[in-house]
Amino acid sequence: MNIQKITKIVSWTLGLLGLLFLFILIFQGDDSIEANAMQGSYGFVSYMIWLAIIVLSIVTLSTLIFSLKNIASDKSKIKKFGMSIGSFLLVIVIAFVFSSGVETPMNDGKMLSATGSRLVETGIKTFYFLVLIAGGLMVYNSL
Repeated sequence: MNIQKITKIVSWTLGLLGLLFLFILIFQGDDSIEANAMQGSYGFVSYMIWLAIIVLSIVTLSTLIFSLKNIASDKSKIKKFGMSIGSFLLVIVIAFVFSSGVETPMNDGKMLSATGSRLVETGIKTFYFLVLIAGGLMVYNSL
């Protein structure tokens, strides 16, 4: 059996299982689901959530595996991948250097440490730098 047949069987099975759960939820009705949830029994809603987690996990793993397999198939792709990761890490390091951390009180009464505050600011500045880089590249390429 090849990978295409296995993929087709698994996707049909998961799709039919999702439809079955959906029809069961629809025929149960909102009032019944809400009453069961108040008592702590989530029934087929839990099964639907677990099915979504399984599908998401399968898709994520297969995407990672096939992407890494594709990258490893050619030396030029490995070099390009390394340069891309290096550039991204350089942007993060630059954002970290320009960030400052200040202890901050949180709503639940706890304190956010200076390091935690600096990491949050690093994430925000990384986003801003990446937006500026993307915008600059779009303007440059449109000229």
